[in-house]
Amino acid sequence: MSSHLERELREQPEALQRLLDAQAARAAEIAQLFSRGDVQYVLIASRGSSSNAARYAQYLLGRAHRVPVAFATPSLYTLYEQPPRLDGALVVGISQSGESPDVVEVLTEAHRQRRPTVALTNVESSPLGRAAEAVLPLEAGSELAVAATKTYMNSLGAIALLFASATHDVEALDQLLRMPAQLARQLELSWDVALDAVEGGTVVARGVNYGTSFEIALKIRELSGLLFEAYSAADLMHGPVAAIGRGWPVIAVAPSGPAFAVMREAAGELARRGARLLTVSDDPELLARADVPLPLLEGVPEWLSPLVAVVPGQVVALRLAQLGGSDLDRPLGLSKVTLTR
Repeated sequence: MSSHLERELREQPEALQRLLDAQAARAAEIAQLFSRGDVQYVLIASRGSSSNAARYAQYLLGRAHRVPVAFATPSLYTLYEQPPRLDGALVVGISQSGESPDVVEVLTEAHRQRRPTVALTNVESSPLGRAAEAVLPLEAGSELAVAATKTYMNSLGAIALLFASATHDVEALDQLLRMPAQLARQLELSWDVALDAVEGGTVVARGVNYGTSFEIALKIRELSGLLFEAYSAADLMHGPVAAIGRGWPVIAVAPSGPAFAVMREAAGELARRGARLLTVSDDPELLARADVPLPLLEGVPEWLSPLVAVVPGQVVALRLAQLGGSDLDRPLGLSKVTLTR
């Protein structure tokens, strides 16, 4: 019998379709909050995989509204009890379970300061859902594996839905509505990857897929216990690249789009250093130069590429865990809900 994790990976297209069918109208209502005249920036509170989705939101919501999108510092609200003034903020909490006390406290404080609040959560009746002025349910369904897959995917989908709604971009919405079918095709394209055991590695990306690199690294760490770190291509080249030697595994996330030229240059430099490149891309030339090509479905718009680019990384995390003999559904030392304060 397959694991919960494998089944839930396979369920991602269906879950995304459910979100788009059920929540498009509510997303359009919530998107109006971003257009309030007193909103000068967006502040996001999140933890874990939700923080990787929040990195995607930094790009999309920043582009949609041309305002800064910042991350909250929850310890100021909880440990130090000195929350900052939130004048001009629209505060967004992202939590798949809705149970994280520090994320809830950020939204609670925003409410005290009479700022608009939005929750993206899979459990509308959760503490986070109750604390928010508006809730966009993720509609991912039950997720039994400890490692988040469907809820992460639908967090990206919810952010994309807010972007398309807030910008009134009919073409963007049409592109998003095609994503469940494209996601299903990506899963089939990625499922049979063959890997050798490794001792650690690096994940690198740039631009809208910056969060994708962190999510892939997190999934590998969670499932296999291997030390994988994520970097922006720009940050990697400012020193940390010195630690990458011959044979060191590097997952390079390089879909077509504005960041592709930078990623192609970074991949070339990593290859010259002898790194073992696992390349996630839709570019035939870059894939041909990879040690392990991880092809992306062609024709996916760059702004939506994180929804498919994470899939090869999820499968790599799954395969590395299997090679190491890990329990896919109950990784050592992890729990489904982490109650951080």
